[in-house]
Amino acid sequence: MPHLIARNLRQTYHLGATSLEVLKGIDLTVKKGEILFLRGASGAGKSTLLYTLAGLERPLQGEVEFEEQKLFSMKSDRLAFLRNKRMGFVFQSYFLLPELTAIENVKFPAMLAGKKSESHARELLTRVGLKERMDHLPSQLSGGEQQRVAIARALINDPTILFADEPTGNLDAATGSSIIDLLLKLSSQDRRTLVAVTHDPQLAARGDRELVIKDGLIAIKQ
Repeated sequence: MPHLIARNLRQTYHLGATSLEVLKGIDLTVKKGEILFLRGASGAGKSTLLYTLAGLERPLQGEVEFEEQKLFSMKSDRLAFLRNKRMGFVFQSYFLLPELTAIENVKFPAMLAGKKSESHARELLTRVGLKERMDHLPSQLSGGEQQRVAIARALINDPTILFADEPTGNLDAATGSSIIDLLLKLSSQDRRTLVAVTHDPQLAARGDRELVIKDGLIAIKQ
């Protein structure tokens, strides 16, 4: 069953007198529970595609249907509510609040949604291997540990889909591989859909499917 459907996505950025067509008419269907990697060179359009699929960026043309709801037909407050409740996000930069501990960072999205989350946050930090680091500030954690906190935070509201944009981009190869291991493990255990961007063909090959994005189009389907 489709979890997400994209139809004829087009996006153009205007830089002064220059126009840059980033997405050139992309059609895409993601199944529920699927692990999909979007791969391509820098500037190919893969991150723009990810942000559009997640409703973070409105396309110039086209539509995204998520769980049978058209994202760009919604009012902005309804779309923001849907993203917070049904979607999780992991980025290359961890975006942790420096003054909050690991567990406070994880709880933060749930607090915004009015949920009590202490026990769930502790469970998630334990699952990502940070049982002994919950009360540490981001400055006291390694890059890999900070990304694990970011993953736990992305899962605090039990999203049905997780979007990850170059989640290993700031990490060394060994740490990055462990982060991908964790994302794949958590997604499989929870039967959660995962859509992730990477430039690394070895990482992309570990999903159920990979799409290679080139010059704003899907060049290769595997």
